Amino acid sequence: MHAITIREPGTPDVLEWTEVPDPEPGPGEVLLDVTASAVNRADLLQRQGNYPPPPGASDILGLECSGTIAELGEGVDGWQVGDEVCALLAGGGYAERVAVPAGQLLPVPAEIETVSAAGLPEVACTVWANVVMHAGLGEGQVLLVHGGAGGIGTHAIQVGKALGATVAVTAGSPERLERCRQLGADITINYKEQDFVEVLRAETKGADVILDNMGAKYLDRNVDALAADGRLVIIGMQGGIKGELNIGKLLGKRASVFAAGLRSRPLDQKAAIVADVRNRLWPLVEQGSVQPIVGDVVPMAEAASAHRMLEEGSIFGKVLLAAKS
Repeated sequence: MHAITIREPGTPDVLEWTEVPDPEPGPGEVLLDVTASAVNRADLLQRQGNYPPPPGASDILGLECSGTIAELGEGVDGWQVGDEVCALLAGGGYAERVAVPAGQLLPVPAEIETVSAAGLPEVACTVWANVVMHAGLGEGQVLLVHGGAGGIGTHAIQVGKALGATVAVTAGSPERLERCRQLGADITINYKEQDFVEVLRAETKGADVILDNMGAKYLDRNVDALAADGRLVIIGMQGGIKGELNIGKLLGKRASVFAAGLRSRPLDQKAAIVADVRNRLWPLVEQGSVQPIVGDVVPMAEAASAHRMLEEGSIFGKVLLAAKS
């Protein structure tokens, strides 16, 4: 089969479409013929040599994909060859075939094209696990999403609105904020011109839940933006890895800070997240309340151009890689 490989750590130009051995499904796994994958910021970090795959995972990029089941490994039930699915991966999505644990499969939702479904598993599992399963976002609460125009952000806006929350977002241009409003965002904040803490305090009691991709840079201000009993969930480190945390502020608000990745979680935890996503989020997708937001689709062989798009910040939503023309 063909897959994108990394010649050496570096710029997008190090990505090459080359022949590699076909994967084989182990016990409890299925083999997928990949229809499409998606580009995530973790892929950019791995390409640069800054985010190695967890032990046992494929060193091929790609944390999610969609496709058709080609083969069942030993002990797999509940799925059949020919089923159209999308999958959460620890790696291997930038390829024509990938082996994936059966517990990380989701059916392609009704009314969603298989290519578009490739942009759902990583954002769906990330947002649902952190905002809903952990932080317990509910009706009438306030959700602040940093990076509202990205793949995670566009998904989180829709999930928040579907659950009856007031959704505030940050983004870096009026155009991107307007598109966030079209997705349902109630409060839009231009982080280049406005202080999100001041805006949020002026319009709400503060955020019950904050979904943060910045890490250290926003840590203290995020705590300031929390409401009483608020929950700060950190899923990224674009603003650095070390910050100062004022415990007194947390105590005064009875607030909490939680940080979690998805890729390195044990298989049983991933399977539990996927199962909850299928049971509670997938019905919202199938009824149209939550949809994949696709900024562009490029051939998988041209993954380098897709990485440049994400690095330039010109894409609203997800960039997908089509394995087949």
